[in-house]
Amino acid sequence: MLDSLRQPIETGEAVVARANAHVRFPARFQLVAAMNPCRCGYLTDPGQACGRAPKCAVDYQSRISGPLFDRIDVHVEVAGVSAADLSLPPPAEGSAQVAARVAKARDIQRARYDGKGIRTNAEAEGELLEAVAGPDDVGRRLLTDAAETMRLTARGYHRVLRVARTIADLAAAERVLRPHIAEALSYRRISQANG
Repeated sequence: MLDSLRQPIETGEAVVARANAHVRFPARFQLVAAMNPCRCGYLTDPGQACGRAPKCAVDYQSRISGPLFDRIDVHVEVAGVSAADLSLPPPAEGSAQVAARVAKARDIQRARYDGKGIRTNAEAEGELLEAVAGPDDVGRRLLTDAAETMRLTARGYHRVLRVARTIADLAAAERVLRPHIAEALSYRRISQANG
């Protein structure tokens, strides 16, 4: 069932095929998902160890296929929140500041792709993607080395470029540099790089 999301994530369309016709529906969306590290949720919890680790994690995480994971651009592991964490002061950058940076990055992308039939970095492909997200020499070396080490698919490689371009836009950087590539790579899921 989850694998039926693969095509809409990739193409931005949902295709319904029947004997007499194929119908295409627009399906451009942003997928935001969450899952526990294992069935019980305690795999990485130092206070309550998972009794079936690591098999519990492997079994649980294998419910999502490698090709589906490969289509998810940003993977972030979030540690549990302790009671002490709840009493910490708020982060230095508030929601309003983050929203302003995101709006500015969207404006940059809108201007970049004006007249090209797309709106965001997520939609850039082929030569256009290389033109707008091609990194500097040290960034390209890092990406090439990481692609080998992490066994990135061609899809994963291009998704890293798109995320790096967006990170550069959030920093108001003209060009994609090594730090942007490094941050984008940090969001890739390493353990299931097939796809």
